[in-house]
Amino acid sequence: MTDDILDLGGQAALVTGAGQGAGRAIALALAQHNAAVAVNDYVLERAEAVVAEITAAGGKAVAVQADVGEIESVRVAFAAAATALGPITLLVNNAGNAGPRHDITMEARFWETDPAGWGRYFDTNLYGVMNCCHVALPAMVEARRGRIVTIVSDSARVGDAGLAVYAAAKAGAAGFVRCIAREGGRFGITCNAIALGSLEPPLPPEELAEFTASDRVKAQLSRYTIRRLGKPDDVAGLALFLCSDASSWITGQTYPLNGGYSMAI
Repeated sequence: MTDDILDLGGQAALVTGAGQGAGRAIALALAQHNAAVAVNDYVLERAEAVVAEITAAGGKAVAVQADVGEIESVRVAFAAAATALGPITLLVNNAGNAGPRHDITMEARFWETDPAGWGRYFDTNLYGVMNCCHVALPAMVEARRGRIVTIVSDSARVGDAGLAVYAAAKAGAAGFVRCIAREGGRFGITCNAIALGSLEPPLPPEELAEFTASDRVKAQLSRYTIRRLGKPDDVAGLALFLCSDASSWITGQTYPLNGGYSMAI
């Protein structure tokens, strides 16, 4: 038996924030299973490097630069991707953290935060998802098929002190996913979310080893049933499944992917 139940049938996919980390792994996995992939990143060189990996392995890919928090930038990126690859029927909203400005950090208690800084979390984690879906959905409706997978955070499910604004943006995205699932289902479109625990940061091997050996990370992992940080390939496997026809009767769900940090019925 050689049939690949995860085969994506040559569909065109767009993965946001795919220049490194989990996004890169998702783009590679989709390409390995017969998707043509538009690799998005706000740093074009990172996206181009992933495209080179895909094409070297015999796949088809194109780099598209955009900050997902800017709707006009998203429109241009999707148009370029569709011109190169065909209509986008697979979308993975992976771009996250605090967008192009800097990474997420544990902040002060919410009432001590500066409201001027809240926008950077919503721009990428909520408005970015909405922007990409707004541009992607008309082609999916026309094709009467589509898969949307959005990466959210377990902090949006359980709440984490010091991450109130980030968690709010991710929780908003998870709620948005459920709405789009209801609107899109009659057109053959599914929409699901993956709620991540902490992943290994994209560091060189020596720096990563030092990071994971730190007391802070050891204390963090004491709360995880599987005592390690997540790896990009952990995310890629579930995203691939949710993009495939193997998940065709699953929609509107949020899947915890978190090493047992929290558990859900």
